[in-house]
Amino acid sequence: MSVPAHILIVDDHPLFVEALQRAISTAFPGTVAHSAISIEAAKTELGSGTPFDIVLLDLALPGVRGFDGLLELRTLHPRMPIVVVSALEDPRIVQDVMRYGAAGFISKSADRTEIAEAIKDVLEGSLTLPKGYQPPEVQTSETRSDLARRLRTLTPKQLSVLRMLRQGLLNKQIAHELQIEETTVKAHVSEILRKLNVSSRTQAVIEAQKLDFSIILGEANGS
Repeated sequence: MSVPAHILIVDDHPLFVEALQRAISTAFPGTVAHSAISIEAAKTELGSGTPFDIVLLDLALPGVRGFDGLLELRTLHPRMPIVVVSALEDPRIVQDVMRYGAAGFISKSADRTEIAEAIKDVLEGSLTLPKGYQPPEVQTSETRSDLARRLRTLTPKQLSVLRMLRQGLLNKQIAHELQIEETTVKAHVSEILRKLNVSSRTQAVIEAQKLDFSIILGEANGS
């Protein structure tokens, strides 16, 4: 296995970023571990021309709902291995992370050795999952898998429009935010409805809400 030249850590917690950087420098001497505190900052880093080998992504970033950040980076950089590093260890979240195109999941409670091994596995072309991970009971797995497939057909711009629909914005407001014509927004909405196989904006938002892992956590806590 070749030693990675550049790794991008996307996390807004400085202490955890430092811990990851130490783990990386110990396991891969000479590797440069960059960091970004938001999805926007990550997009800038990934578009800078730096030849990143892997992205380590926290799900719980400011301004990000559910799996939106993962889906956005996967859509923009489909060949980039993205490993989610998170404290959210519900098996359904791990399962959905993989369905939305991640190359693996590392628990934030993992030690340096486990983190290094997980990174090595991904760089060698394997998927990595937390030790002891057991897939959740198969109840809505087929439905979730189909949703993941449909969401991954959306373009980056369509994902942005869908995210704003979830926020309750009108076409005119979305056009202003994205600096595009309102007719272009309408065209994006039509494509979103077609790709998600729904007939209204409300149904599209309901489908997109399934991306939000807070719903899963609420169910797990009995709320």
